[in-house]
Amino acid sequence: MNEAGPQERRRSVAVDVGGVSVGGGAPIVVQSMTNTDTADVEATARQVEELARAGSEIVRITVDRDEAAAAVAHIKERLRRRGVDVPIVGDFHYIGHKLLAEHPACAEALDKYRINPGNVGFKEKKDRQFGAIVETAIKHGKPVRIGANWGSLDQELLTHLMDENARSAAPKDARAVTREAMVASALLSAERAEEIGLPRDRIILSAKVSAVQDLIAVYGDLARRSDYALHLGLTEAGMGSKGIVASSAAMGVLLQQGIGDTIRISLTPEPGGDRTLEVKVAQELLQTMGFRVFVPLVAACPGCGRTTSTTFQELARDIQSFIHASMPEWKRRYPGVEALNVAVMGCIVNGPGESKHADIGISLPGMGEQPAAPVFIDGKKAVTLRGPTVAADFKQLVIDYIERRYGGAARTAAE
Repeated sequence: MNEAGPQERRRSVAVDVGGVSVGGGAPIVVQSMTNTDTADVEATARQVEELARAGSEIVRITVDRDEAAAAVAHIKERLRRRGVDVPIVGDFHYIGHKLLAEHPACAEALDKYRINPGNVGFKEKKDRQFGAIVETAIKHGKPVRIGANWGSLDQELLTHLMDENARSAAPKDARAVTREAMVASALLSAERAEEIGLPRDRIILSAKVSAVQDLIAVYGDLARRSDYALHLGLTEAGMGSKGIVASSAAMGVLLQQGIGDTIRISLTPEPGGDRTLEVKVAQELLQTMGFRVFVPLVAACPGCGRTTSTTFQELARDIQSFIHASMPEWKRRYPGVEALNVAVMGCIVNGPGESKHADIGISLPGMGEQPAAPVFIDGKKAVTLRGPTVAADFKQLVIDYIERRYGGAARTAAE
């Protein structure tokens, strides 16, 4: 990172999740979750595959009843046959202890269990049922995410803290007490899991809320008071741009502070919408902040009165779509290609400068400019394109550049 980059990463305990390292200085991991009925083996396996192909490095599935638990091992087997080896997390609420006990194949097939301390059990059943899940995790050598959630917070703990606060000489507001209950719920549950025998390096914590400032406050406190690996996520973030902006704002601040070992962007999809959008947003957040590199970046100007047509917009869209569609093959053929920077600019004001900063860039003609499009490669003007084939010619130049710059590494490795 350069001097203006993110703060040094918080030191956390490393956790192995099905072969993926979380925490301990490992790259921040992208997660997602299916929204299929887990009992539908084919639909769930297909969506897990789609999420994994899009770049999700861990995928969570709901395990809410016997039929879902019975399907888990079959889903894993179907994914293996398709060459998909992404770790699968089981999301348990209310009866997780029962499902894991009665479906040992499910307990073995899952790569991690997720427990919500707010609904793992109530009153005298709480400790017993929580302990049963932890003991199953120990038996099968599985890590556990202890995930407190604003919408299903441990009410006994919250009531206790509210009563204590009311007796205090300087009481806090109710929201601050609720945030403390979130942190305490996660930490007390982790302490209990360790007492039962779950190693520290098999515990991940999360404390999800739905408001940006609350998330920043809760995770800042959680990070100061523990060294457990932390999973970030703004729960119930919403749909479309609202969900993207809220999640990016909250997690961007925390990531900049060095907090977070794995993230999920929890977007509400449009009816019939693309579930993989949340994976793409998570990748773009990490890449634009400088933490990870997933795909080549395309810089493009927004357009203004100087731009004479939609050519640069169409070209930027086409290049970006072309890159995303090509990445599965490019990753195999061109090691390092994900670091490529491309610029598609619409006029002479910033076009040449941005193009020079990119690995390869084009400055299309704007209002009153000559109908010529200079192309810059590695900071130097290489060629000027003209005529109706500018878009196709530039795309070919990008392909040639990738082959020339990154193709040698693949050939060397093959030799």
